[in-house]
Amino acid sequence: MGYNDYRFHSDRSIRTIELKLFYSGFEHCSPGHSWGPGLKDHYKILYVHSGKGIYRVGEQTYSLTSGDVFLLSPEAVAYYRADEQDPWTYSWIAFNGLNSELYLRRAHLSLEHPVFRCTQREALESCFQQVYEASKMSTSRDTRLLSALYSFLSVLIEDAQSKHPETKQENTQDLYVKKAIEFVHNNYSQAITIGEMADWIGLERKYMSKLFKSATGLTPQDYLIHFRISKACELMSNPSLSIGEIAYSVGYKDQLLFSKMFKKLRKQSPSDYRKSS
Repeated sequence: MGYNDYRFHSDRSIRTIELKLFYSGFEHCSPGHSWGPGLKDHYKILYVHSGKGIYRVGEQTYSLTSGDVFLLSPEAVAYYRADEQDPWTYSWIAFNGLNSELYLRRAHLSLEHPVFRCTQREALESCFQQVYEASKMSTSRDTRLLSALYSFLSVLIEDAQSKHPETKQENTQDLYVKKAIEFVHNNYSQAITIGEMADWIGLERKYMSKLFKSATGLTPQDYLIHFRISKACELMSNPSLSIGEIAYSVGYKDQLLFSKMFKKLRKQSPSDYRKSS
């Protein structure tokens, strides 16, 4: 049985980062090899290179073979098992982050639709090779890994949308959400409002908020808070910055409000987080 598992140092409980690769790997399974029933606290996508197996999530059971892709979603009980006569060989990639659901939805993958057949097999297999090569890097490993993850998701999105072309309305809505996210990323350090975000995009505030939450699972305000706190966590590693300076740098002029929001999301105060990190 061939087996490789490439794990990367990261906190899988952190969901405030836009997109984070946790681990990837490859396995030529023995007959009847199985996982679960169990839960993951992150997303995991498996791609079947050859052989057969079954995947069960909820009350649905799927018979899968070469070329199939299946998704494990956070906190959904799942089970999969290799065939006894023709066990599968598969690769996997595990990740999480604020934008995970958005990318998966564009790839037509969700808890309700966790399986699809990939037609761009060569491109997808190349992405797994990119992850393997990036895992051996030293100075640029983190950026190479993230690049490989984006390439992987891009292949899934292109493949899915070639079979299920988006309507003009859906494409427009997706663009609005992208512009809203871009606005947050470019202006999070300023005292911005959701009304200003909607005006910049050219939408009525309530409609924009509805589109945003439908695509990301968060309201625009919650996304802004999560993004600010994630940036604050990055700045904590700089000992020359005080907590007040970090708060100001991510858009909080009121340090007490910053501490309140930080503790709400991280379950500890900024100073305690800095000591433990």
